[in-house]
Amino acid sequence: MKLEGINTFVLVAETGSLSEAARRLRVSRSVVSERLSELERSLGASLLQRSTRKVTVTEDGAAFLVRAARIVREVADATADLSERRGTLAGPLRISAPVTFGRLHLGPALYGFLAAYPDIQITLDLNDRRVDASSDGFDAIIRHGPLADAYLVAWQLAASRRVLVAAPSYLAQYGTPATPAQLEGHRGIFYSNRGGADWRFSRQGQTHVVQGRPVLVLNNGDMMRDAAIAGLGITLLPMFIISEALKSGALRVVEVGMEAEQEYLYIAHADGRDPPAKLRALADWLRQAFGSPPYWER
Repeated sequence: MKLEGINTFVLVAETGSLSEAARRLRVSRSVVSERLSELERSLGASLLQRSTRKVTVTEDGAAFLVRAARIVREVADATADLSERRGTLAGPLRISAPVTFGRLHLGPALYGFLAAYPDIQITLDLNDRRVDASSDGFDAIIRHGPLADAYLVAWQLAASRRVLVAAPSYLAQYGTPATPAQLEGHRGIFYSNRGGADWRFSRQGQTHVVQGRPVLVLNNGDMMRDAAIAGLGITLLPMFIISEALKSGALRVVEVGMEAEQEYLYIAHADGRDPPAKLRALADWLRQAFGSPPYWER
């Protein structure tokens, strides 16, 4: 019985897909199938039920999976511990992050981190959907805004200020609102993961929710910014997305007498396990790279 076969089985069971397991392992699908067949032969049991559409775990496979997953975790932790005892940080880190933030700010920060720690291998998955840090196989997730998941332990990386903005052409055509009441009913560009009640502002401890009129709902910050630049409506976006557009004059800040609620950028890992030293090192590196206040706010 080979460890690579056990690891492959755990990945297939967790993802429900031979192709996804092959992608994460960076091997071909045929190699995944071969490893699984070899493992099943060594155990004398069928672990997976394969069909053209999906892969499901058999009764024997479910019983084996509990300890197999533990074996994989223990080996990974033992390897990381040994590296730390030697005074080095090494091994894989699988991170999920939002697309726009990853492209604009996280990527450039990671390049320096990997140069400083050449024995660490990072797999970065840029995706705006909400992921499950444990079941989706991530060591950590980087997110912007409130984290409601009780099973996550979150570390703050940087403060994040969101600003209401619009193009000069939109304001010239529809007028510039100066109060929350005047903002009501304006054409809005909204982030689909937050919903239409995202225009939340606070003043002196009181929260005021403004209902805009959604004309475009997107799940990507880049496209929200570009739609606002095109004059389609008003949008509420973090400074790390719009700072350059504000500098160039492509967008203008819309002041309504209240500020959007304070938010933060986090790196979070699943509760119940001690985070490896390499993850702590990454968090410290990112805090230094972004600064306080973060460089995109200056």
